[in-house]
Amino acid sequence: MKQTIQIVSERNRIFRQQVQIEGFEDLYVDVPKAYGGEGSAPDPHDFFDLSLGACKAITAQMYAQRKKWPLEGISVTVNRDDSEEQKGIYRLEVVMTFHGIEDAEQRARLEEISHKCPIHRLMTSATVEVTTRSADVVEA
Repeated sequence: MKQTIQIVSERNRIFRQQVQIEGFEDLYVDVPKAYGGEGSAPDPHDFFDLSLGACKAITAQMYAQRKKWPLEGISVTVNRDDSEEQKGIYRLEVVMTFHGIEDAEQRARLEEISHKCPIHRLMTSATVEVTTRSADVVEA
């Protein structure tokens, strides 16, 4: 499935970006004030990290639903350590709480299943190819 996401600078010379994805409104990306942004929206790293946490939660929920386990909800905390990012090491710790699941084996299985979410696999085992090119400016 192909999807197009458009990113448009919202304000001249300010880093805040408006994200345009079909069917969604009011999505923005910004840079923290420490880097010259307004800090008015999550930064690109936040979206990277949250995509992992959300995908793991959704994958575990889907599995529990198929198994008819009494999962009432999931809380996920993603802890980022980017202190060595410039050396090529970016660490994410994901802590998951499975509400309504008392059985330790079921909790362990849900954690194991979360490792199979598409974003976890993409981040840890896929080859991602990025092509960047400039486009001509079209005046309206």
